[in-house]
Amino acid sequence: MKELGEYLKETRIDHGVSLEEAAEDLQMSESQLENMESGNVRAFQDVYTLKEYVRNYAKYLGLDSDKVLDEFNDFLFEHTSKISLSDILEEEAKRKAKEKEEPKKKISSPYTKIKATRPNVPLAPIVLVCLILLLLVLIIYLLLKNASDARKIDTELQPARNSWEEKYEFTY
Repeated sequence: MKELGEYLKETRIDHGVSLEEAAEDLQMSESQLENMESGNVRAFQDVYTLKEYVRNYAKYLGLDSDKVLDEFNDFLFEHTSKISLSDILEEEAKRKAKEKEEPKKKISSPYTKIKATRPNVPLAPIVLVCLILLLLVLIIYLLLKNASDARKIDTELQPARNSWEEKYEFTY
């Protein structure tokens, strides 16, 4: 953090900005800026606040805030990780080399898959055809039922007709 703080301090001085002026513009105290420039991380309550201060200060000085934050994150990582930064960078280089050799497999999830869609079949004509078929079946049923009822009535009347014909014996 000391190197990053020195870089921020040198940039501020090169731009001709006093510590008081920067503190006023950033709405920070001078002691906060002094602690940042001297690399005194313990003067801040938490790392997230310090990170935001570093980002704002870098923007204020016209620096690339992403690069400055990368340096800050490297500092944090070095001091909080049990794995050395050189080991991590070495593994990262190996991983990148391996990715170049083998194309990365795409991971799919059932929650993010695009579901296959059915072709758009108009529903109205299908329903209309079904209704027409149902109506035809109903008409045929009623006609057959009426025909069978007529035959039934005819067979019931047949004995009466025969007895009437016998009684009056018509000749044709």
